Amino acid sequence: MKQIVVISGKGGTGKTVITGALAVLANNKIMVDCDVDAADLHLLLHPQPKEQHQFRCGATAFIKQEICVKCGKCQQVCRFDAVKNKYFIDPISCEGCAFCSHICPVKAIEMRENISGEWYISDTDYGPFVHAKLGIGEENSGKLVALVRQKAKRLADQKNSNWVIIDGPPGIGCPVIASVVGVDKALIVTEPTLSGIHDFKRILKLVKQLNIPAIVVINKFDINLENSNEIEIICEQQQIAFVQKIPYSKEVPKAITAGKIINEYSPHSEVSSNIEKIWNFIRD
Repeated sequence: MKQIVVISGKGGTGKTVITGALAVLANNKIMVDCDVDAADLHLLLHPQPKEQHQFRCGATAFIKQEICVKCGKCQQVCRFDAVKNKYFIDPISCEGCAFCSHICPVKAIEMRENISGEWYISDTDYGPFVHAKLGIGEENSGKLVALVRQKAKRLADQKNSNWVIIDGPPGIGCPVIASVVGVDKALIVTEPTLSGIHDFKRILKLVKQLNIPAIVVINKFDINLENSNEIEIICEQQQIAFVQKIPYSKEVPKAITAGKIINEYSPHSEVSSNIEKIWNFIRD
């Protein structure tokens, strides 16, 4: 079983469009969406949830009023001003450090585990799909990504799957690191814009630091041929395999609007043909 992650240094490069197309092309696979902060692969795969679970992470302090003697020690030690004058905890301000619960002389403060999001195992027309949704404003997205990957790998082992295909989050932060650690190949999708080149260099540095084998695809390469050429030069200098250039096509936004995967919506388009070449390269 091989794990393939599709990543990009920035959002909007077409990463999820390509991941959705791989869901059509790959056989005997598990699909995973690790972009838990702003998941969107489900818009193309149309999953039917089989399992739904709460994601619990972190804790918030809670004062038991029937025990509290209002000594004020918790308010004195709280660096986040979460303890209000009437001795209750503001859950938005509380950072869950638990210092107040340790300092309370009558043990009136307990730490209650947070429900930070949900994760799912679903059926799709393309096979099993593991995905998640982090709550609005919640933290610990990296931990939720790690959990989703763990569940996907376990499911792949149970089903004897050949592939785990991961739609990673954009950027280079904690959830991205949790998405790429331990994979067999990272497919980096970039675009020929100034911001695209800047963030491509950052994600390239990240995968090199983590020793992740990577290949590169330029999406919408023909919107700026000079910048596309610069990306190819960077790949040559960094000794990273440059695999394919995908042209800009109005068929892609039409497919997204219709809620369909590009190589099903427009199977004979140049975009679909080039994505198939990418998959053949990965598979071979």
